[in-house]
Amino acid sequence: MRYIGRRELLAGAAGVLATTAAGPAAAGAAEPGAAAAVREPAGPPGLRPARTAAGGRAGTAQFRGMWIATVQNVDWPSESGLSAREQRAELVKLLDTAVARRLNAVILQVRPAADAFWPSTREPWSQWLTGTQGKDPGWDPLGTAVAEAHARGLELHAWFNPYRVANHTDRSRLAASHPARRNPGWTVAYGGKLYYNPGLPEVRAFVQEAMLDAVSRYPVDAVHWDDYFYPYPVAGEYFDDDDAFAEHGGAFTSRAAWRRDNTDTLVREMSQKLRGRSPAVRFGISPFAVWRNQGTDRLGSATRALQTYDDLYADTRKWVLQRWVDYIVPQAYWHIGNAAADYAEVVRWWAKTVAGTGVDLYVGEALYRCDARSSTAAWRDPAELSRHLTLAGRYAEVRGHAYFSGKYVAADPNGALARVVADHYPTAVPPR
Repeated sequence: MRYIGRRELLAGAAGVLATTAAGPAAAGAAEPGAAAAVREPAGPPGLRPARTAAGGRAGTAQFRGMWIATVQNVDWPSESGLSAREQRAELVKLLDTAVARRLNAVILQVRPAADAFWPSTREPWSQWLTGTQGKDPGWDPLGTAVAEAHARGLELHAWFNPYRVANHTDRSRLAASHPARRNPGWTVAYGGKLYYNPGLPEVRAFVQEAMLDAVSRYPVDAVHWDDYFYPYPVAGEYFDDDDAFAEHGGAFTSRAAWRRDNTDTLVREMSQKLRGRSPAVRFGISPFAVWRNQGTDRLGSATRALQTYDDLYADTRKWVLQRWVDYIVPQAYWHIGNAAADYAEVVRWWAKTVAGTGVDLYVGEALYRCDARSSTAAWRDPAELSRHLTLAGRYAEVRGHAYFSGKYVAADPNGALARVVADHYPTAVPPR
């Protein structure tokens, strides 16, 4: 059975969760007026300042990125247990593909599940390299990726998943040295998977340092997070953070508000630490693209979809307005005209949201959905993706696009990316 990854989950969200009645999710309904507190774009002093093309780190070049997913060998390595030579050859081929497609950045997943694609001092080697978690693959994948990407004029954004521990719930299957085995109270089993508990301050501190270990070792261009903070809702399942809420949630009016604050704290603290330790390294997040629906909040988008604010406890709008991130890549994985979440509306809303903040907006594109056999007519049309870039180009705030994922960039099954390159990428553009 083909692995259903985070972005295919989003396709499911578009088809199933998007039909949910517009209103706060029962599991995480926000108190009325919660969004009003973050309407002003001015960020607190000492955090990431607004940047302009003329005077800041935000580059003038158009961002053209692709994600390379490693969890369950989605993109790379093609399978676990390949030799170091074979793994390196596959990686280099993906980087060469990015260059051939006139892209200028790769977003490489290097911490897919509380593990590492580098010789981490805090977490075990990833099982997706050798097939055995904790086993040394005999080379340094992240170090090699940074060097090879830079040699080709590509930026290397190190993609980390903050809280996912395993795609199962059996801690005994983790490496003996795994922090989740040494600290079982840090984890929560939910939906058949194991997660670190975002409500524990010691967990937040640990995962930040685990990620910063890579930043301290390699000249990565950015730290990149995906859409998983609190997990996507699973019907009939309960995320048991009762003890953490009892200990740390007393100052909050609801568990939902406390959970959102936990996520805000993770983002804010990481922003501060990156700025203090590695100011040249950018910080970006690629969330599910709907913050809130207008039916829930007048400041939301004209959509009817899962809401990050209510369902994932991720106040993505606030992170932009407070300038805790340098860039945001909303996963706008719908076609133009989608009834529940129209690509045109999602891009319009995000362009309005980032305006004046200095935060770069890159749009996440569902290249993986471009398929001549798709059940959706729009995705069968090789011109659909090119129309996305034409539409997004109407907004000065849109500074580029990122494509999921690497194997689809290489295969381009219905020629959609070739059409994008022909229509929008006539020449190569250096990222910096």
